[in-house]
Amino acid sequence: MLKPSLLTIIAGVAILTVAGGIYLNIQNNAETISNTSNNTVLASVWDQPTESYSGNKNITVYRSPSCGCCGIWIEHIEKHGFQVTDIKTDDMETIKQQHNLPLDLASCHTAIIDGYVMEGHIPADDIKRFLKQKPDFKGLAVPRMPLGTPGMEAGERTQPFDVLAFNKTGNVEVFKHYENY
Repeated sequence: MLKPSLLTIIAGVAILTVAGGIYLNIQNNAETISNTSNNTVLASVWDQPTESYSGNKNITVYRSPSCGCCGIWIEHIEKHGFQVTDIKTDDMETIKQQHNLPLDLASCHTAIIDGYVMEGHIPADDIKRFLKQKPDFKGLAVPRMPLGTPGMEAGERTQPFDVLAFNKTGNVEVFKHYENY
């Protein structure tokens, strides 16, 4: 029996999710706001910061060159003041292995800040809260690619999701749960 690689699985999920998100946005499900110059701007529930953070905001993001949702997530964290070094690579599986990311927590992009691993579509406010607390964890993860998370918005369609904290031995606990957002 063939065993697909992590990268193949992630790439397949990313392509299907992005295609579905594009279709939903074409269906005009996106919330719009008019600004003072009468231009239309897409709004995200995640755009408005609710968590202050004055620490290091330099973050390195590793992502596949073909993944569009990762670019949208980068825009999200930049709106929250993070300065991003964007590294596009076709070898995401190696990046995840180098940072000892548990396989079941994998998503499409991996970010590193202050030695912590940030995996997937984590809301920027959760990253800021985590960094302020400096917990004894390896990092945070939003496994897979839930609809509605930053970078995965699809109009009003959302899925409940957990931001998970994980330690060096692979133990996991819920850092924040999102049900209705």
